[in-house]
Amino acid sequence: MSDREFGGNDDLSLPKATVQKIITEILPSTSGLTYAKDARDLLIECCVEFITLISSEANDIAEKEAKKTIACEHVTKALEDLGFHEYVHEVLDVASEHKEQQKTREKKQSKLEQSGLSQDELLRQQEELFGAARSKYNQGPAESA
Repeated sequence: MSDREFGGNDDLSLPKATVQKIITEILPSTSGLTYAKDARDLLIECCVEFITLISSEANDIAEKEAKKTIACEHVTKALEDLGFHEYVHEVLDVASEHKEQQKTREKKQSKLEQSGLSQDELLRQQEELFGAARSKYNQGPAESA
């Protein structure tokens, strides 16, 4: 896929503050090295280009398999096809770690669970509200004074 199909790279970027934080974590403060802003911007452009390349290849692989969703195996196949096979093991490790985090992460409570009321109590409250609404409706419009 070309840049035109993505609307041009002008639309794509990574958060500068996040990239700067990653750079700061990688470069030890004791090294005395600093990273120029234009170097950071170039790094961001390279990352976007890499992500676009892998995504495009993974999309092509998924389309050939008549899949509508790009899966992890499409990304790893794209990495291998593009000569980045040394990254596959690490990508699979991160994907596995992510799956584990998703399993153990706290599930959001539904409104029913948050209420702390039983279904019978909620049903009773609902019937009361319906009754009040029905009564109000049957009274008709309020007369003006």
